[in-house]
Amino acid sequence: MRGTATGAAHRARRTRLAFLLALPLLAGCASVIPETAPRPGGPAATPAPAPAPTPAPTAAPRPYQPRPSESGSVAATPIPATPKPPLAAAPVPADAATAAQSGVIAGPEYNELGVSAEQATAALKAFRLSCPSVQRRTDASGLTQAGEWTESCAAATGWPDRDASNFFSRYFGTVQVGAGTAFVTGYYEPEIAGSRTRAPGYDVPIYRRPPDLVEIDLGEFADDLKGRRIRGRVDGQKFARYHDRAAIEAGALAGRGLEIAWAADAAEFFFLQIQGSGRLRLPDGQIMRIGYDTQNGRDYVGIGKLLLDRGELQRGQASMQGILDYLRADPVRGAAVMNENPSWVFFRELTGPGPLGALGVPVTGRASVAADPKYVPLGAPVFLSLDRAEPNGLWIAQDTGGAIKGANRFDSFWGAGDQARAIAGGMAARGSALILLPRASVARLTAAR
Repeated sequence: MRGTATGAAHRARRTRLAFLLALPLLAGCASVIPETAPRPGGPAATPAPAPAPTPAPTAAPRPYQPRPSESGSVAATPIPATPKPPLAAAPVPADAATAAQSGVIAGPEYNELGVSAEQATAALKAFRLSCPSVQRRTDASGLTQAGEWTESCAAATGWPDRDASNFFSRYFGTVQVGAGTAFVTGYYEPEIAGSRTRAPGYDVPIYRRPPDLVEIDLGEFADDLKGRRIRGRVDGQKFARYHDRAAIEAGALAGRGLEIAWAADAAEFFFLQIQGSGRLRLPDGQIMRIGYDTQNGRDYVGIGKLLLDRGELQRGQASMQGILDYLRADPVRGAAVMNENPSWVFFRELTGPGPLGALGVPVTGRASVAADPKYVPLGAPVFLSLDRAEPNGLWIAQDTGGAIKGANRFDSFWGAGDQARAIAGGMAARGSALILLPRASVARLTAAR
């Protein structure tokens, strides 16, 4: 995704407002990356080291060439809503690093939440897809234990979709993690103009994973580094950082046969990289789907925040759509601004269903969210009550993202198409959140209090 996304957070992951304003969108976009794969895309195999490439060119970056046929859409007008207040909770310990350490209190019964039958049905379908992965994973949040998903997953297999509300009511209780105060952004699967081969009007390279990009699990060298990974390349006798966006734009990877396709618009492709997966609309009308394969190990820098800090955008302009308009207004300036984000995402072609989330199953528009697996068991249902009506209701945590960190932080997936783009591009909602857990988990957690 963000998600994002070919398998997880890379997903970023994504054109969400909060990401653009301040945070990394893709999981694994920092030089030191978490064990959990970023949205979109799942964990990728580590390639063997290859000879160091030729040093990156130092030529000036090419200007961004906008296509008149590609225009920024308008962000959807928010539909206001009144969120349910969080439950009264004890202060969260300063050193809390998981949901269990943050404190958990029992919430209301499912039937009191006001989830529509349509939302319940979509959530059940998504939950059913997640069950095989959910039962294999070790829950980093500390909320569930081995075997506690068995009963609900077995029941989900044959449970009638039309009776989804009774399924969640029977097998799940609700809990609030920590203060329960939620912040929710959005991501989607973009569709941009592209071509499998370079042609006039299609000159923005979309690269596959380079063979010299190496990912190292530092936990194999020291116990106190478990869960930390770095990406880079072998340069002679040393391990060096991989090329940043400016170097790649200047041709660091050119001539190596790494292009899987060519995009028509550099700014549209920039945002597709943030999302982590997307669709290329080919000249003959066919669709080529691409998903996150890996990332260059450089920190993600949100250009929206840069432009806000400099006064070049006003607060109401910092949506994906507003930033696109800014980039299109001056191609040379736009190219320079995009290069201030050193992160670069590499893709692979997707031929099956997708985009894939962190659980390795397709994420579903209006039913899947990205979450921090240290605070939400991936696969768990999530109930959101926010000051914006569109994301209110029941979701399934199926993805992760580099900027989706901490308790009650979610990134909602809206699917593909113009409406999904309009909603996700300006999504920023606040309110409260509850996690739905198997009743055995809730009983164990609340008995321990």
